[in-house]
Amino acid sequence: MNANISRLYDNLLQLAASSQTLGINLIRVAILIVFVWIGGLKFQNYEAEGIVPFVANSPFMSFFYTQKAPEYKNYKLKEGEFDAAKHEWHVRNNTYGFSHGLGILIMAIGVLVFLGIFSARIGLAGAILAVIMTVGTLSFLVTTPEVWVPDLGSGEAGFPLLSGAGRLVVKDTVILAGALVALSDSARRILRKRNADGIQNR
Repeated sequence: MNANISRLYDNLLQLAASSQTLGINLIRVAILIVFVWIGGLKFQNYEAEGIVPFVANSPFMSFFYTQKAPEYKNYKLKEGEFDAAKHEWHVRNNTYGFSHGLGILIMAIGVLVFLGIFSARIGLAGAILAVIMTVGTLSFLVTTPEVWVPDLGSGEAGFPLLSGAGRLVVKDTVILAGALVALSDSARRILRKRNADGIQNR
């Protein structure tokens, strides 16, 4: 009985060990789904308005907007809400134009990462861009006040208490890890092919 259990355990270990390539490709598929979905949502007004605090406070992105922080706080909209005056402010602010461009970029990166299943070089480019993008997103934890619970009298405020916005941002640590795995796999495949070509040319 113990021998059978041990053999089953060994077989399961072998199966798990042999599924590495499948796991890496599933990471690529997951990044594709998340990036294409989120990128597509950037064409919706509520999503464009929702990222304003992140962009307005970022030293790397705020120049895309015409209005400066913290003026945006007077023009916040709840998801699904419409206010003509606030909408007009967002039009002037380039809220929607920037969001559309960002959406195209995000979707393109997702597709490039996914294509890494078939082309290591394309996948490498996509993974590098995904790493850069997720590092940029995680920088919001430093630059955006709204990622922390505000002090409204409960005594529960500030670091390390993440707000809804903060919880959304911190999840990018998982995407960053996945992008690094995809990057490593693409680089390994490129090196393996280069070495194989070098042997053949000798």
